[in-house]
Amino acid sequence: MTNNCVIATGATFGILAIILGAFGAHALKKVLSTEKIASFEVGVRYQTYSALFLLLIGYNTNFEVSLLQWAYYLVTIGTILFSFSIYLLSLAEYLKKNFKFLGPVTPLGGLLMILGWGCLLLSVI
Repeated sequence: MTNNCVIATGATFGILAIILGAFGAHALKKVLSTEKIASFEVGVRYQTYSALFLLLIGYNTNFEVSLLQWAYYLVTIGTILFSFSIYLLSLAEYLKKNFKFLGPVTPLGGLLMILGWGCLLLSVI
């Protein structure tokens, strides 16, 4: 793993967060309830936090330290599970799809993100 890989992942998350945030604020307000929009925005917010986390560690750390590699993988996978499950759950009614099976995926993604932050903390202690 290289710093460029981490930075590219963070930049990708950031780009997608801006696109999805704008999509939610404009296009989805016409078709989703206020509650679903709020949920969608939580996914965007946490994706943005993860993008910033990845940029921070990508520019400032040495990935020869295995805890930092774990931090990258946990936050990346956690963000995908957390944010993207929220996006799909928020859109389920509109898309007429049953994504209820994703309900347990969201907290699992959150747990992975917490563990990723924990790895960063342990790497500096």
